Amino acid sequence: MPIATQHTPVPSRSRFKTILWLSLGLTVLFVFITSEVLLIADYPMYHAYRLQVIADRGLLIPHTLAGTFALLAGPLQFSSRFRQRHLQLHRVLGRLYIASVFIGSFTGIALAWGRPGLPGTTMQAVAWMVCTTAAFLTARNRQIKVHRQWMARSYAVTFTFVSSRVLNLVPAYWSHLGDVLSAVGVIAFTLASLLIVDLALNWRELTTQGDS
Repeated sequence: MPIATQHTPVPSRSRFKTILWLSLGLTVLFVFITSEVLLIADYPMYHAYRLQVIADRGLLIPHTLAGTFALLAGPLQFSSRFRQRHLQLHRVLGRLYIASVFIGSFTGIALAWGRPGLPGTTMQAVAWMVCTTAAFLTARNRQIKVHRQWMARSYAVTFTFVSSRVLNLVPAYWSHLGDVLSAVGVIAFTLASLLIVDLALNWRELTTQGDS
């Protein structure tokens, strides 16, 4: 009796992850060019901000290094293939990610201290630390599925450091929004990121009818 051969289709989840990481990567590249490169080049619209960055460099350097590490470690940590082949390295990177989150959070609050942006930065930092701590605790308790969900939330907050800069080239956003509304914008980006992740995590339950 002949054996039927089946072609295994590419899982839609795999395609979604590829598109997601590609989109995030392009967003990072766009923000790097329009924010960091133009900042280094002393783009006129960023001149006052550039002077502030230079003055804050003592805190800004560890803040930026910690945030960059957390941003770059995310894709590796979410890779099932990498986790299966290099479990010990996955755990080491996870611990370094946690350290980076707390360094980035506390230096971010210190940078915003005494400035109108403090409420937004504090809320963002607290959300970042809470989600990351929950991810650590669930991993330690071997609740792996829940751990991945909390890591998704944590990384969503990590990515707000990029997504909140997408509008920097819009003069009305940069020049006329004001410090208070900018802080509100940071809060809005953080809450929106967490909401989008939770909708994605519960998409099947939201779109599929369960058994009675």
